[in-house]
Amino acid sequence: MRSSRSFATMRTQQPGSMPEYQIDPYVILEDDLKDVYDYIRSALRRNTFQDNLYEIATYYFDGHGKAIRPMIAILTARAINYHMYKRESDLLPSQREVAMIAEMIHTASLVHDDVIDQSDFRRGKPSVNVKWNHKKVTMAGDFILAVASMMIARLRNNEVTSVLSQVVTDLVQGEFMQLGSKETENERFAHYLTKTYRKTASLIANSVKSAAILAEADEKVTEIAFQYGRNLGLAFQLVDDLLDFVSSAEAMGKPTAADLKLGLATAPVLFACEKFPELNPMIMRRFQEPGDVEKAFELVHKSRGLDQTQFLARQHCQEAVRLANLLADSPYQKGLIVAADFVLNRMK
Repeated sequence: MRSSRSFATMRTQQPGSMPEYQIDPYVILEDDLKDVYDYIRSALRRNTFQDNLYEIATYYFDGHGKAIRPMIAILTARAINYHMYKRESDLLPSQREVAMIAEMIHTASLVHDDVIDQSDFRRGKPSVNVKWNHKKVTMAGDFILAVASMMIARLRNNEVTSVLSQVVTDLVQGEFMQLGSKETENERFAHYLTKTYRKTASLIANSVKSAAILAEADEKVTEIAFQYGRNLGLAFQLVDDLLDFVSSAEAMGKPTAADLKLGLATAPVLFACEKFPELNPMIMRRFQEPGDVEKAFELVHKSRGLDQTQFLARQHCQEAVRLANLLADSPYQKGLIVAADFVLNRMK
C-alpha cells in the first residue's frame, strides 16, 4: 500500500516552519498496514452468514483506501512504545486492534453519511446508497459499528472502552450539529470547530489516546497523544474543506462544491463572510435559492477564505509537530512529523 504522493521531502509552504525528514510512514509501517483491509473483512465475515450484508458492509474495505487512520494510530503506538521502552518494541496486538476499530468506525460513519447526503460518488466509485436500498445500507453501517463494538469489548480495558465509545457519541452529535446549524454569525465559527472536532478529530484523537493507554503510558504522554491526534484531525478537515473549493472532481473522487450543495458553510465560507457579508443570508437559507451555490463559490475565491483556512490548518499541523517533538527520537516519531506535513499538503 502506497500513499498517493511521495513523503520523501517536506513541502510546507513556509520555509523552515517544519524540519525535513526522509521518511515515508507507509514504508516503515508496510508490514503493519498490508493486511488492514483483509483483517477487517474477515472480522465482518466471522459475524455474518448473509452474503448481501457482507457485500455492502465490505464495499469500502476494498483495499484502495489510504488507511490514514490506521496509519496514524499504528505510527503513534510505535512512537509511544519506543518513547516508553527505548527499544524497537513490538506493536501490541491490542494497539493493532484499535487501528482496525478506528477504520471501521470511520467507514460506518461514511456509509451513514452517504444515505443522509444522497451522494453519488465516494472514493472514485458509485457510493453505497446508489448501489443498494437505503434500509439495507443503513443497517450495514450499523453492522460495521456493532462488530467494532464487539472488538472494543474484547480488548478488556475499561478506559479504552470508554474512550472509543466517546468517538461514536461524538460522531452522532457532530452529524446532528451539521444538520441543524442556524446559529448567529458570532457563534458560527465556534460551532463549526466543535462540529469538526466531533465529526473528524475525535476519532483520530481518541484512537491514538487508546494506543497510549494500552502502552501503559503516563497521563502526560497520553495527553500528548490525544492533543497530537486532535490537532491533526482538525487540520485534516480544514484541508478537506479547502479541497472542496479547489480540486477537480476527478482528484477528489467526489463532486466539488459538494458541501455548498449540501447547504454546509465550512471554514472557507465563514472566513469569506468577513469580506462579503452578503454570504450571511445565503448561509441562513443553506444556499437553497437558485444561484446561491455558484455565487458563494465565486465569493469564496474572491476573498482570502482559502488562504485563511490553509493558515489555520498549518497552525494545527505545527502544534501537532511541537507535540510529536516531545516524544523520544525514533523513525516513528519522525513519521508523526511527516504525517503532519502530509495532511497539510495532501491532494486526494
